[in-house]
Amino acid sequence: MSSSWGQAFRIHTFGESHGGGVGVVVDGCPPRLAISAEEIQHDLDRRRPGQSRLVTQRDEADQLEILSGLFEGQTLGTSIGMFVRNKDARPSAYDHMADVYRPSHADFTTEAKYGIRNWQGGGRASARETIGRVAGGAVARKLLATVANIEVLAWVSKVHQVEADVDLETVTLADVEADPTRCPDPTAAAAMTTAIEDARRAGDSLGGVVTCVARNVPAGLGEPVFDKLDAELAKGALSLPAAKGFEIGSGFGATDMTGLEHNDPFVPGPNGTPVTTTNHSGGVQGGISNGMDVVFRVAFKPTGTIASAQNTVTRAGEPTVLAAKGRHDPCVLPRAVPMVEAMACLTLADLYLRQQQMTVLE
Repeated sequence: MSSSWGQAFRIHTFGESHGGGVGVVVDGCPPRLAISAEEIQHDLDRRRPGQSRLVTQRDEADQLEILSGLFEGQTLGTSIGMFVRNKDARPSAYDHMADVYRPSHADFTTEAKYGIRNWQGGGRASARETIGRVAGGAVARKLLATVANIEVLAWVSKVHQVEADVDLETVTLADVEADPTRCPDPTAAAAMTTAIEDARRAGDSLGGVVTCVARNVPAGLGEPVFDKLDAELAKGALSLPAAKGFEIGSGFGATDMTGLEHNDPFVPGPNGTPVTTTNHSGGVQGGISNGMDVVFRVAFKPTGTIASAQNTVTRAGEPTVLAAKGRHDPCVLPRAVPMVEAMACLTLADLYLRQQQMTVLE
């Protein structure tokens, strides 16, 4: 099982939802990057459970422990080890699922692949695994901001059938964090809250869309064949739990446009650098960043664990009915925002360092 991501900037995550804890080892981060535990904790706090009534009420502070790689507020250039202990694990809440395959979960597929699975919360398939990604992503975020002034920001743009109206160019982190839904459109946020609470009361769940923008991305990141920037972003986003779709720029909307409508015209920009008057490409052309904002969207399915009764089978193949117990998100979208940002930061940091390593003969 691979638990690693990246080439030049690499993370290796470990841990399980109801084990001792979860963590990450970051390799490839340059030395002398100024970063504090508080900066990393900030992103973990945005991901943690129990932060509002809209998410799972599992009571975890997700307090970061930095084990290695930092000294006197700077990175050493060595492996950065980070760990978060599980404090409110309740594996007994999953006893009734030990021999039952949960619908739309990784229970059956994991057992089909490995012949064994951790049925206490799903093991590595649990969204708690993303703590390592978010911690590593926070380091990547600081690196991008330091070396290139790159800013990565995501928000909830849709829950079920409620869509937000958000200005991609002006939306800020303060706007996103102003509401527990992490939707910066107050009217849509109120409707999303109602929809999520209604779903919880009905023993159901909802999905939606997270939109992400990366600003000040320089031209030249990504490669033209297999390691395209958009392909790497897609792989990172779709590796997140519950992610089911990815589109960049105009995405599937491009199918409704003609080439003349969709093409992004170039005009002279600052210092003669070309810029485009539109951004249907989402900041990526030919797999390489073109200097415009990188804009993409990730679709998340409704949470698989719900309180309503569902038909399923046991490990022995016998039909049964399962009504899940325990603490679960009725909608993953609010907590998915920092996860999407983390994968974007990790991808951009990796491709940025790979670009810096490339030798160009003059």
